[in-house]
Amino acid sequence: MKTNKSYAKRLRVTKNGKIVARKPGQNHFNAKASSGSKMNKNRMQTITLTKKVLGRFLPGK
Repeated sequence: MKTNKSYAKRLRVTKNGKIVARKPGQNHFNAKASSGSKMNKNRMQTITLTKKVLGRFLPGK
């Protein structure tokens, strides 16, 4: 089975093996948001994937 490249490009594996991704909701409508909420959205978020999802989207990992 092939790796889903559109999904794999959104993820990054850290040095310790954690999977991190960008938080959603950052693209637009941020002018009214406070600076603290904008900074919180800027951080990467760790993701825990089930075996089923890993097998479906990232079979090589």
